[in-house]
Amino acid sequence: MSRDRLFASLCGFVFLINLARIVFAPLLDVFIAEFAITEATAGLIATLVWVGSASLRLPTGWLLTRVPRHRIVVGSGVVLALSSAIAATATTVRHLMAGAFLMGIASGIYFVSANPLLSELYPARVGRVMGIHGASSQIAAVVAAPFVALTLVVDWRLSLWAIAVGAAVITAATWVAAKRTEMPGVGQADRDFVAGALSEWRVIATALAIVGAAVFVWQGVFNFYELYMRAKGLSDQTAGALLTLVFAAGVPAFFVGGDLADRLPKVPYLLGIVGAFAASLLALTAVEGLLAIAVVTAVLGFVVHALFPATDTYLLDTLPDSTRGSAYAVFSSVWMTTQALGSSVLGLFLERGYTYDAVFAGAALCLGVTIVVLAALERAGRLPS
Repeated sequence: MSRDRLFASLCGFVFLINLARIVFAPLLDVFIAEFAITEATAGLIATLVWVGSASLRLPTGWLLTRVPRHRIVVGSGVVLALSSAIAATATTVRHLMAGAFLMGIASGIYFVSANPLLSELYPARVGRVMGIHGASSQIAAVVAAPFVALTLVVDWRLSLWAIAVGAAVITAATWVAAKRTEMPGVGQADRDFVAGALSEWRVIATALAIVGAAVFVWQGVFNFYELYMRAKGLSDQTAGALLTLVFAAGVPAFFVGGDLADRLPKVPYLLGIVGAFAASLLALTAVEGLLAIAVVTAVLGFVVHALFPATDTYLLDTLPDSTRGSAYAVFSSVWMTTQALGSSVLGLFLERGYTYDAVFAGAALCLGVTIVVLAALERAGRLPS
């Protein structure tokens, strides 16, 4: 029962952590008016959150070899509460950027420490637990825009103050729950960060080969999704609603995707998800009409979000106790950095005159070729499982 209470507090924790990463996007117009800045500067504020999320994942992995996982999780909550307060009190753009960067750092620290902890708390149900935890995170993506719209009735700073106060409360609750829970001792053998990561290079490389390109493409797709829908002739309101549909489809996808990850062979399952993502992205470039676009959008959102708990389950269930924290931190750091580049590369292709349909169709076909090659290697027994 005490483990379940700790798990419940972590689900609340991850909701706030992900909300902190996403909350800046719907506030960009407000920042432009409030601080008299350009769109490029406003975009940099949002980018700094994701840069912060990637920046300390490797150092956090090293810290996991010295400090119990639950203490680092609690530390990430302290960072989130303080950094949200810093952002909420910003009077200059640099002040706001510093707060955004630190809020991103809190998320990176959290995911690198909390995911291995959850897999060790529930070793027989890794996929299911990661799915529920991920769904809690995904709900934040769905409610972020309405949440910001509600707080703007009072003041834009209220949204950041709400995150700061919520982070303080959930951090205290997590600390109390952790004190009452007998923590698993399996991670105590993970004491050499470099050796641990190097010894699992095949698992890390396999996971990156399967899902790295997919999340790179996905980052570009969802950041430009509204513009893409407008290019297809849809209104601004319809384009925004379809983007919300993409994220809403991810909530059940985490539940289902995590549960299936426990039941199915992990590498073929990952290959199947990436293949389905490529197929649905290719279909999106071919369909016309609102109903058809909405159906494909829902499928696309469901499939791609099922990839995240499946990936975490593959790594956390495959890696041994003696290297889990170290190797997962290395994977997470590289994976997050890969994601961050997707939007920039897509923007470069668009600036050179390529259409959205051409870029997305080309990306889908490249993913398809990659999956065929990896599937052949898996059939030959060349991929770790």
